[in-house]
Amino acid sequence: MATLRRFRKRPDQAVTAIKLELDTEGLRYHKWGGNQHGQPGDWLVDNAGDIYTVAADVFARTYRQISPGRFIKSTPVWARRTEHAGTLKTREGESHFAAGDYLVFNQPDETDGYCMAAERFHAMYEPDNSE
Repeated sequence: MATLRRFRKRPDQAVTAIKLELDTEGLRYHKWGGNQHGQPGDWLVDNAGDIYTVAADVFARTYRQISPGRFIKSTPVWARRTEHAGTLKTREGESHFAAGDYLVFNQPDETDGYCMAAERFHAMYEPDNSE
């Protein structure tokens, strides 16, 4: 299994986001090969055309606003490239990944994770050596 490495989102990789402040029991959708869900108060994020939800507490901890409706991920992530296809349980649901994709975590203990195709990961993240 590959070792986790620390990365930062490139500074030009802002997202557009809006808080789900609707009178609803939640939002259910199909993405990344599985069923996902967002809760009232979570954030709906458009990340260069890739649209998904982020839990309210995670968004508050990992993003900062740079202009109205635009945010940048301000905390590092820890990631590793996968050797085999598999499934990752996330807070929003279950995501499927292929061999060569990246598993990305907001915490170094491999919690609060998501998966990304390698090409997309390298376009959005760069190594973070500022420890």
